[in-house]
Amino acid sequence: MFKHLLVPTDGSPLSEAAAAKAVRFAKEIGARITGLSVKPRFHPFTLRPEQVEDTRDDRWDVDLHARDYLAALEQHAKDAGVPFNGVVATNDHPWEAIVEVARSSGCDLVAMASHGRTGIVSLILGSQTQRVLAHSTIPVLIYRP
Repeated sequence: MFKHLLVPTDGSPLSEAAAAKAVRFAKEIGARITGLSVKPRFHPFTLRPEQVEDTRDDRWDVDLHARDYLAALEQHAKDAGVPFNGVVATNDHPWEAIVEVARSSGCDLVAMASHGRTGIVSLILGSQTQRVLAHSTIPVLIYRP
């Protein structure tokens, strides 16, 4: 049924647990995985130009973290014998990148974590998972804590 899973990861313990479950699922059904890490755009707006130089290192740190998250997922997939491809996308709205990469990569399932926030916290922080569910044209499998 499903042959190509998109597995977004943000490096959080919940995301890593969901990714491990997605790898096991992919192995059971003979699917391949595209791993995704989304990093925010670099916004150098400042009133003090010297701050741009200070934040340049932060931009590289964000890129390094994104690649580290994917490397951990890739190792899980490799250990399980699941074909893997990693993608780092840049977008200030992770849900948009998840939907777009799923479409452009030809994935037939998105398997991702939900932090399960409720109440006012959910309203303030928003829910990337809810947005993916609302905008995705392919099925979404949610792993809850």
